[in-house]
Amino acid sequence: MREILTISIDKHLKRKVEKAAGMLHVSKSELVKKAIEKYIAHEELRVIRETLVPYGEKSGCFTDEDIFNSVS
Repeated sequence: MREILTISIDKHLKRKVEKAAGMLHVSKSELVKKAIEKYIAHEELRVIRETLVPYGEKSGCFTDEDIFNSVS
């Protein structure tokens, strides 16, 4: 079921949303939905990473390559 969310943005951001939606051939709603989903996913990943990095560092993993080498 769809819900309506009303937000307030300044004119400059509104124009940027309209321009981007036109360039990407999507509705403003679709553009904003995707942007919100990506933002939330990014923040969730950031929190997970902040939680797990100390454990990785304790085990000697400091880079993606370290992790790859330890699981390969």
